Amino acid sequence: MSMRREAFLDHVQERGEYETQEEAERVARVVLALLGAHLVGSVRAALAARLPEAYALILLNPLQAAEPLSPERFVRATAAWIEGATDKTALWDIGAVLSTVAAAAGDPLMHEVLLQLPPGYDLLFGHPHAV
Repeated sequence: MSMRREAFLDHVQERGEYETQEEAERVARVVLALLGAHLVGSVRAALAARLPEAYALILLNPLQAAEPLSPERFVRATAAWIEGATDKTALWDIGAVLSTVAAAAGDPLMHEVLLQLPPGYDLLFGHPHAV
């Protein structure tokens, strides 16, 4: 069952300590677009099914990635897409969004997601050593 949009944004806003839902929405869209470029097949579809429809569509229609990004490059790419962001603030943004995604996904699906990503993404999701 997918999470409602308001609940998803409330979690991102709380975890990221954003002043507005608009801020939470902006970072969620960027992070999910970049994440979607790294997931394929049934795992991406299963994760999308756990997200609100607007975010599921972003995950299912991602930015194109020529190669999988290491966690460090994922942070830099996120910083490049968020106006005024630094690597440090992008890491914070990623944590707010991906920890919310992990909570929506549940442990079995998160295990499958992390198997598709380069080593180190477990920390970005707030699930150290989950693989």
